[in-house]
Amino acid sequence: MKAGIVGLPNVGKSTLFNCLSNAKAQSANFPFCTIEPNIGVVNVPDPRINKLEELVKPERVQMATVDIVDIAGLVKGASKGEGLGNQFLGNIRECNAIIHVLRCFDNDNIVHVDGNVNPIRDKETIDIELQLKDLETIEKRLEKVKRAAKTGNKEAQAEEALLNRIREALLQAKSARTIVPQNNDEEVLMESFQLITAKPVLYVCNVDESSAVNGNKYVDQVRELVKDEEAEVIVLSVGAEADITELESYEERQVFLEDMGLEEPGASVLIRAAYKLLKQQTYFTAGVKEVRAWTINIGATAPQAAGVIHTDFEKGFIRAEVISYDDYVQYGSEAKAKEAGKFRVEGKEYIVKDGDVMHFRFNV
Repeated sequence: MKAGIVGLPNVGKSTLFNCLSNAKAQSANFPFCTIEPNIGVVNVPDPRINKLEELVKPERVQMATVDIVDIAGLVKGASKGEGLGNQFLGNIRECNAIIHVLRCFDNDNIVHVDGNVNPIRDKETIDIELQLKDLETIEKRLEKVKRAAKTGNKEAQAEEALLNRIREALLQAKSARTIVPQNNDEEVLMESFQLITAKPVLYVCNVDESSAVNGNKYVDQVRELVKDEEAEVIVLSVGAEADITELESYEERQVFLEDMGLEEPGASVLIRAAYKLLKQQTYFTAGVKEVRAWTINIGATAPQAAGVIHTDFEKGFIRAEVISYDDYVQYGSEAKAKEAGKFRVEGKEYIVKDGDVMHFRFNV
């Protein structure tokens, strides 16, 4: 699962990506490794795993991760191939969610591609290019489906109706994510269309250092604009985040953050938000060899969660032994939680909850 960083040129995308790539921005427990020049696997900051490490004292700790993709700046006409637009749009299509960076700071030394700072216009520029690309996709699909629909094919008729609803929204400059599937069949169809504007989005307002805590007039404009989108807005001073990554010690970074009025780096907030945006959650395994956070989809069953460790665990699943994170921490160990009656045995139908500490029994 990947979240792609998008935006106009010179809004701070690559600087933000580089901040995420520097483990010093969070702590020594949050390493980062680059798979390709523009894809990073970033550990998800989670104080719960630090607490489990403190209680269990394992030989090693493994955190949950999220993939972040740095996508080059889009420009007007990208949907028609301007500025290598097709390549960039293809990169976005391969992502599961979008992190849209908007410039919300004034600085005469940093050129804006459209001459002045206006995050509302910038957002619309990106939205329109993505919507135009989706419109092209929808119209091509409609051409194929219409012929089958005319023959009386019920599935084709249902697909045509959904395509027309999406097309109408796009023509009104609304993203595909505003179309709510009416049933499971439409959900499956929507997924198959692979529309860029159907992907969930969060907005990052890149502000100057003095606006990192409370935002500014540009941030207010963005919040007002996206209030009906049910999208999260994160305020981040990318320049300050870059300065934090240059500091050598944890103590120096904490002093810097305190001076700014922040409790933690904004990069940490962003990583957790991206994880949530991708509809991911975490369960833990805790033993003397390893304390580990495992990433699963929200709504995953116990066998599906077991399958993340190894496919044999899912195939031969017998039961899951579960202690909630809060109970584990309250009683201080697996043994004491068991004594207190907080140890549960769950079967194949169990829906894993975020933070569950689990062991699996299986037989292959």
